[in-house]
Amino acid sequence: MNEVTVPPKPAAKTGGMRQALTFINNWGTVIAIILLVIIFAVAVPQFLMGSNIINILRSISIVTIIAVGLTVSLTINGFDLSVGSAATLANALIVSFFVWYSMPMGVSIGLALLLTLLVAAFNAFLIVKVKIPDLFATLATMFIIEGVAMTYSGGGSISAGMPRLDGTPTVGVIPEAFSKLSQTPWIIFIMLGVVALVHLFLNHTKHGRYLYVVGGNIEAARLSGIPVNRYRTIAYFVSALLAGLGGLLLASQVGSAQINAGAGYLMPAVAAAFIGSSFAGQGKPNAIGTLVGACLVGVLENGLVMMSVPYYSLNIIKGAVLALALASTYYTRRK
Repeated sequence: MNEVTVPPKPAAKTGGMRQALTFINNWGTVIAIILLVIIFAVAVPQFLMGSNIINILRSISIVTIIAVGLTVSLTINGFDLSVGSAATLANALIVSFFVWYSMPMGVSIGLALLLTLLVAAFNAFLIVKVKIPDLFATLATMFIIEGVAMTYSGGGSISAGMPRLDGTPTVGVIPEAFSKLSQTPWIIFIMLGVVALVHLFLNHTKHGRYLYVVGGNIEAARLSGIPVNRYRTIAYFVSALLAGLGGLLLASQVGSAQINAGAGYLMPAVAAAFIGSSFAGQGKPNAIGTLVGACLVGVLENGLVMMSVPYYSLNIIKGAVLALALASTYYTRRK
């Protein structure tokens, strides 16, 4: 019997398909943003107004700052689930310093951030010394710090005019200069500054490159003479510092300390960091990609709200679109 041979596919066609998939893999997040902008602009013409674009940038600022900190923890192949709790703690601390103790703005900011770094120290102890896996250690820290913040605030909010937990009257107020930090354009400038600084740190300094080496192969990094534990600790300190900064900006924006104020920022931060890891084909956690991922989340949420989508349906739609964005960027990795 004669064998039937199947002619091979043209090389040019196969190569073109591979290039198209690679392009989608590298720029899937940007493509998703463009498509969403077109859809929302057609459905709601006011979407493209300059004031709304500024509003989107302002709304993603705190998420982006917290997500960039989470991104640094991802560079070492870690995962900091405690960023939301760290933001909550910083939020409670800064407002209490103003309202309860009438402390100066500079001292209050510095002390709040310093105390928030204790979260990083605790994470580093559990992960580096006790050898608990990053995910489980920071999950435990998340619950502990939530409890610490709620205990400190008495399980309620803190705002100007409210007495202390023991009933003592307070006279402190939140400084006007502090309130302006969350206003446009300052909060946007702070966000862009954080993204730029972390980008330069990760990509243009020896220490940033060492973080990536540790995350890529911890044993190879150790054999190369890199102090692995030190850089794992640094990553969690940067993560907690930026989470604390996000909590301070949240206090500036709201004008009070709320129960679990930072909890709602954890999942958007995780989404932004993971979506952005494949931005421009980098295939690794990076600050600019995280900003792009946060933009995707912000554009989606803003557009849905402008289309009057019921709030109880937002998570369904956001989750579906984010899943599609992730699929477009990660699918070709299996090839």
